[in-house]
Amino acid sequence: MSEPPESSRIICCIGDIHGYITKLQNLWSNLENTINPSQFKTATIIFLGDYCDRGPQTRQVIDYLISLPTRYPNQKHVFLAGNHDFAFAAFLRLLPPPLDGSDFCVGWKEFEESEEREGWFNGDGYEKMHLQGRRWSGKIKAKFNVAKGTEYQGSIYDAGPTFQSYGVSHGSAVPDEHKKFLADLVWVHEEDDVFINTDDGVKCCKLIAVHAGLEKGVDVKEQMKILKARDTRIPKVQPLSGRKNVWDIPEELSASPTIIVSGHHAKLHVEGLRLIIDEGGGYPDKPVAAILLPSMKIIRDTDVLAK
Repeated sequence: MSEPPESSRIICCIGDIHGYITKLQNLWSNLENTINPSQFKTATIIFLGDYCDRGPQTRQVIDYLISLPTRYPNQKHVFLAGNHDFAFAAFLRLLPPPLDGSDFCVGWKEFEESEEREGWFNGDGYEKMHLQGRRWSGKIKAKFNVAKGTEYQGSIYDAGPTFQSYGVSHGSAVPDEHKKFLADLVWVHEEDDVFINTDDGVKCCKLIAVHAGLEKGVDVKEQMKILKARDTRIPKVQPLSGRKNVWDIPEELSASPTIIVSGHHAKLHVEGLRLIIDEGGGYPDKPVAAILLPSMKIIRDTDVLAK
């Protein structure tokens, strides 16, 4: 196929926002001014997760995201959980209980050697908290993140600015509508019949959106089952938080064209049907990016569009 059908919908995948409201507003304005108005009105907008931490305006970012379905009622909005959002929800005790009936503390043991170094939270209610909630709301001993070349902001997740955006130095002051937003985040999203421009022409594909990616060497059906069920007995969900192990498309998906789109990796990487859209990575001086399908056009908050 040389051209996508006239009726093909626009799908827009938006990378990690990390508490930067102005970047989100500017990106949205650029999307609205780039996409044909009738197509923008009915577009599918997939947010790839990590709305909180690092940047100073998590509260305003979530307010903005919550407003979109009312402001754009004919669009379809998908809000994926990133590892930061998962951990924020875990601290607020918003995660569903483990499917096997176990306690969250069972998952601490695998990582307990990191507890002192990472300064896990041990205040009120920690006994019934998921591992990632304790890590998110803790206080890391190291001051400098060597891997990122930045200062830690409170915890290993850089959660300090998120607390501050809600007007507290630590603790829960999160409005109910924000709690509902965090509690309702999905771990994976699928779309069928998605058209995409490639070097070999236009392809009709299945699309899987997941914050970090799908793990290689692990049965894809089993991964999808866990993600759809939001199985919280797992202390570290690799498709939300993995790195090299989720970078590539699993071989078993090569039988039929499948796009995997993610954020998380602090990189913009477009190779074949593997799309990683996280140019900003939560750095103040880097842009928040989005990709449009089928065109594969990259839009950034920093783009200066011709009038």
